[in-house]
Amino acid sequence: MHFVYIVRCADGTLYTGYARDPDARAKTHNSGRGARYTSGRRPVVLVYVEACGSRGEALSREYRLKRLRRERKEALIAKAGARRRKARPGEPPAKSSPAGTRPRAR
Repeated sequence: MHFVYIVRCADGTLYTGYARDPDARAKTHNSGRGARYTSGRRPVVLVYVEACGSRGEALSREYRLKRLRRERKEALIAKAGARRRKARPGEPPAKSSPAGTRPRAR
């Protein structure tokens, strides 16, 4: 399984990436061996994870997420957090639906 993730850095900035294991990747970021961007902004906290069907799909989604404005990313994080809070105990969190995939009105 492939995932797209967002971490919140200690300075409040957001970093988006791709990983096979987002939890392990967040630990790598916190060890200083992750991306150069996060190495000076530790600790980071994993705030959003989205499962994707393939590596190509995950990389494409990562590209689209990186292009979103901060406000859209924060809304996506808040929506995913609300969904996790509504899950019943012992129930896995709902898979996030891809945001920003609908065609824009012109």
